[in-house]
Amino acid sequence: MTTIILLFFFALGTIVGSFLNVIVLRHGAQGLNGRSKCLSCGKTLSWFELLPLFSFLVQKGRCLGCKGSISIQYPLVELITGLVFFGVAWKESSLILSSLSLPSTFYLLLSLCFWSLLIAISVYDFRHKIIPDRLVYGAIFVSFFLFLYSYFILHTSYFFDFWVGFLIAAPFALLWFFSSGRAMGLGDAKLVVLFPWLLGFAKGLSALIVGFWIGAAFALGALLLKAFLPFLSNILSPNYKMKLSALGPKTELPLGPFLVFGLFLVYLFGWDVTGLDQLLAVSF
Repeated sequence: MTTIILLFFFALGTIVGSFLNVIVLRHGAQGLNGRSKCLSCGKTLSWFELLPLFSFLVQKGRCLGCKGSISIQYPLVELITGLVFFGVAWKESSLILSSLSLPSTFYLLLSLCFWSLLIAISVYDFRHKIIPDRLVYGAIFVSFFLFLYSYFILHTSYFFDFWVGFLIAAPFALLWFFSSGRAMGLGDAKLVVLFPWLLGFAKGLSALIVGFWIGAAFALGALLLKAFLPFLSNILSPNYKMKLSALGPKTELPLGPFLVFGLFLVYLFGWDVTGLDQLLAVSF
């Protein structure tokens, strides 16, 4: 039964991921109304061309009308969202398998909504190097209710976790202010606020550190790929070769996706890289 539930949440995640692609694509440009169309020829897509993952695989990544290539972003976001929903269901399996009350059902739905917003933020930031206010404020709003549930019902959060979110975000905001936005975007500071609200101070700080580690590893890996670019010229597409060749010490990389990835890993596995979790548990 547990396997069926996990697969259900994975399938649900791929469907939500398809919708998140629409949000990322149309944010700031047009509303969410209207049928999806091919970006190359403008053909209105039918329902069987919009099946998450399946349509991309069957069509071999090409439009049925103009045969133009479909961005790999679409199946990737669907797959990632499916895996995130799978992970949330696994993490909250005891809650799901028990008799769901109205508050716990609300908590589960809020959790799925929360991670959906963070995925949309990550994809948008990766594409445009900016975190939209509407998305990050939405994530903060949802995380506040998750904090209230943890504080009043689960009793796993402390009151100071709420205020420490702003304290952790303050250095990021100051860095943005004094660098005039060159060193860091203000959206990253807003995103960091919710880390302690979701995980508490110790694990929220751990998620922040893990996110930075992942970002540093990604940057070093990209620079290594650039060093081996002459040997990879026959493997990589011209677009990727051009992006790799342009990499340098001053290349702007989006921080949001790495922070979100770090947050999800710590949420899923409960890592405490600082050792503060046990110390705070004894103090409180």
